[in-house]
Amino acid sequence: MSVSTEYVVESFCQLANIPSPSGNTAKVMAWVAQELERLGVGFKRTNKGAIVATVPGENEEKARLLTAHVDTLGAMVKEIKSNGRLKLTLIGGFEFNAVEGEHCVVETGSGRLVTGTILSTKASVHVYGRDAGKEQRSDQNMEVRLDEKVKTKQDVLDLGISVGDFVSFDPRVTVTESGFIKSRHIDDKASVAILLGVLKELKETGARLPYTTHFFISNNEEIGYGGNSSIPANVVEYLAVDMGAIGDGQTTDEYCVSICAKDSSGPYHYGLRSHLTKLAEANGLNYQVDIYPFYGSDASAALRAGYDIVHGLIGPGVDASHSHERTHREALENTAKLVMAYIRSEQLQA
Repeated sequence: MSVSTEYVVESFCQLANIPSPSGNTAKVMAWVAQELERLGVGFKRTNKGAIVATVPGENEEKARLLTAHVDTLGAMVKEIKSNGRLKLTLIGGFEFNAVEGEHCVVETGSGRLVTGTILSTKASVHVYGRDAGKEQRSDQNMEVRLDEKVKTKQDVLDLGISVGDFVSFDPRVTVTESGFIKSRHIDDKASVAILLGVLKELKETGARLPYTTHFFISNNEEIGYGGNSSIPANVVEYLAVDMGAIGDGQTTDEYCVSICAKDSSGPYHYGLRSHLTKLAEANGLNYQVDIYPFYGSDASAALRAGYDIVHGLIGPGVDASHSHERTHREALENTAKLVMAYIRSEQLQA
């Protein structure tokens, strides 16, 4: 059984181009639902707007759950300034320097889309000189320049823009001939695409899994509580498929599947982590075990919520996480292969 990398990449590109900052994910969840219907996979929706697709297995008493999240970083209009520009409040854990100069879209309450650019209040070196670079990048010194003829607060209000409107960032999705995928929101739409690819393969081959397996598409992970509820009672193993962070001191790169040993929430279940590494080795996968110091997942959120589960975390290696990210087709392939090996393996507590 082999997951189609072409399908995964195509699905990611479609997902990435649907704005979905945490709190405003209805459109992207509708796309996921439509795709599951096209694949013939049954699912249900949760009250929080997540989707849980279920593949029946030989053992229905002890189930597995895999999750990936479709919500992304974003922002919200905090204030309409007297000069017609906007102050923002950020959604998710990132810094303003990660989105400086980025094109963005403001979605009004009526659904109107107004484009703009996120800039420092002292962006021009011809006016501010060296102060342009020294200015702190904070919510007080960053603003949105709208692509409309606005000079006053009232001009902006007349466009239908108000405090609380969601702001999304242009993903600028690029797939290179050398196999790299450059985009915002690879975290975690790439892993959503991987899970869809796994479901597609299972459906087309008619493969029977040893355990009933739930695929939870979460929509509030970036703000900490996406997959910490609506977990079916029969779940005993919970695997978050998110991303591996790359940087100084990390083992993860853009070509491997990263298996997390510990993040800011503490260690992941050692038995499950060992099981995953053995599966990776047995299948000849490029993998790395890593620690993410400033990271949390839906799996750790489920534990904090009190669920009695074995929890793990894997994902493709992603460079420049929570900025303009990059990964490689090989990382997607290795992650999909590990997911497929895992769902076909024996449980730790069978």
